[in-house]
Amino acid sequence: MTVAVLGAGSWGLALAQLLQHRDRPVRLWARRPEVARELALRRRHPVYLPLLALSEAIQVTGDLEAALRGATVVVFAIPTTGMRQVAGSASPWLVTAELVVSAAKGFEPGTGLTMSAVLRGTIPERLHVLTAVLGGPNIAAEVAAGLPSAAVVAAPDQETAAHALRALAAPAWRLYSSGDPLGVEVAGALKNVVAIAAGICDGLGVGDNAKAALMTRGLAEMTRLGVRVGANPFTFGGLAGVGDCLVTCMSPHSRNRQLGEALGRGASAAEVRDQGPMVVEGVNAARAAVGLALRHRVELPITQEVHALLFEGKTVADAARAIMSRDLRPELLPEDLGLEAGTRAPSPATP
Repeated sequence: MTVAVLGAGSWGLALAQLLQHRDRPVRLWARRPEVARELALRRRHPVYLPLLALSEAIQVTGDLEAALRGATVVVFAIPTTGMRQVAGSASPWLVTAELVVSAAKGFEPGTGLTMSAVLRGTIPERLHVLTAVLGGPNIAAEVAAGLPSAAVVAAPDQETAAHALRALAAPAWRLYSSGDPLGVEVAGALKNVVAIAAGICDGLGVGDNAKAALMTRGLAEMTRLGVRVGANPFTFGGLAGVGDCLVTCMSPHSRNRQLGEALGRGASAAEVRDQGPMVVEGVNAARAAVGLALRHRVELPITQEVHALLFEGKTVADAARAIMSRDLRPELLPEDLGLEAGTRAPSPATP
């Protein structure tokens, strides 16, 4: 088994380091030739994960064809902004691929498509059924350091999901399978928006109660939109949903939480959107989620307020007042569980 990891950002570096544990060939492709040369020579990235010394066993290249030649497992660890271009360029060289994995979390800018949908639109048709998505609470720095983590790998085809488990499992990385790739992808995108809101709580210093309440209601929004577009509601109670949301909202490494904290401390939306070279996926996800909410007639108050902060000039104080002054309502509505309006939602206390 030869693994090609496309993308030398934080997550691509972490995955390459993780997957080479079995002495199997792992190739890491960096889009920028100068980064590929630096990684190959010094085994350290000039920007991402500066404490990581990349294993000498990993072949680093800036040549996409060389990275993919003979590869049987191809992992796309590409930001959402570049997935379509890289997948299109990679498509002619996927002749030996037996498994394609999307490791990106977010929606495509402009179209609002999930990353697996982008891949299906660009890679050879024979690989559509062999495509899986990866989700879960995985901070790249911790995965790269070999700290215990868990993740979920999802594919509509049971054999593909099982193959992905075998191909990606590692000693410190506990994997579970899922047949709901759409749910895993929607959860992975929307948790970044919730994390921005959680960071705002940190920046404002409003306390643990407020942050816990916001995270809980954020999960309700994720589930509500997910079931409306066809996902399994139980996915949002698992690793891709509550697990990833928790770590992204709490971790000091979370770029989405950091962005929200800067907003809470008074930074402008323009300042936080242009804060550095690392992609903050929650910014684009907020825009895409609001579009999906309008299309599917779903109410996402937290997401809508984050969008208003980022793109409409709304102040943090006004957004907080809007959330706290909403009409009183039951905690659980039928549509939160994918039930028809008018159906009685079961009580959380009911077995």
